[in-house]
Amino acid sequence: MIEDFLKDAEKRMKKAVSKFNEELKGLRTGRASVGLVENIKVEYYGAEMPLKQLASISTPEPMQILIQAWDKNAVKSIEKALMEANLGANPQTEGQVIRLILPPMTEERRRELVKVVNKMAEGARIAVRNIRRDDKEALEELKNEGFSEDDIKRALDKLQKITDKYVNEINKLAKDKEEEIMSI
Repeated sequence: MIEDFLKDAEKRMKKAVSKFNEELKGLRTGRASVGLVENIKVEYYGAEMPLKQLASISTPEPMQILIQAWDKNAVKSIEKALMEANLGANPQTEGQVIRLILPPMTEERRRELVKVVNKMAEGARIAVRNIRRDDKEALEELKNEGFSEDDIKRALDKLQKITDKYVNEINKLAKDKEEEIMSI
């Protein structure tokens, strides 16, 4: 039963790190990335859909994103969503192809993005710690159900090690993204 708590906690912490990693992909670095636009929500026949479900996205050049819409009726909606996403680039439409040419980032913008990364990382760390807190409380309640204090103590130590592992993973992801943003 104690192992179930630990496995569940680890699974939830892994999801928190995975979500943080996905959020990082949406941040612009010095070069174009499909992750920058693939999850932008596009209004398509009355439903909100991620751009990656409506078009193929590629980066033919370091500062350009090429979006090939699968349905010509979606082009206007995609273009509108890209404008609303405020990426700092205006979409250029040629038939069913939309080009986004990204301007070079300024030093000030890079520093702002690093602050955003750090804020997102702190949010992810808080999510992991909240999972630890909830499971810690649940484990401590097992004392009332006849589990020994030694078993509970060992489980709490394992829970802390799992928490440290995922917090370190978040820190590494944030540091890597920061370096990527600051490199020219």
